[in-house]
Amino acid sequence: MKPVNRMKLQFEGRSVNEGFSRTAVAAFLAQLDPTVEEVSDVKTAVSEAVTNCIVHAYRDTLGTVYITAGILPDNRVVIQIRDRGCGIPDVKQAMEPLFTTAPEEERAGLGFAVMESLMDRVRVTSHPGKGTCVTLTKRIRGKEAGA
Repeated sequence: MKPVNRMKLQFEGRSVNEGFSRTAVAAFLAQLDPTVEEVSDVKTAVSEAVTNCIVHAYRDTLGTVYITAGILPDNRVVIQIRDRGCGIPDVKQAMEPLFTTAPEEERAGLGFAVMESLMDRVRVTSHPGKGTCVTLTKRIRGKEAGA
């Protein structure tokens, strides 16, 4: 299904830009008149994905985070968060709740679990040494639907 509207965003993978990314995606969603809960869910999922890029993909370097978002005719929003960082050697393991590659930093290992609890679908593709793409999908029912 072809998007009826799309946006692209790229920014340096710095912690200070995480809030910017979630606000930008929320502003894009506004055209669907989402509920507060829907906006909060999407913002939190985007925040988790962007934080993963900053903390894990670009651990010792400064890289670029890429976000694309599209709205499909059925009011599903599809958001891709990509990096060109170190990649994930075992995506299945990385998506297990409580798994973390940074226990010394007191990371909880719940990022993907949080994303999955808030979105209708989460898909992760990754290639070690080339980067990762997290695709988040959620149908926005909006205020008129009484969601």
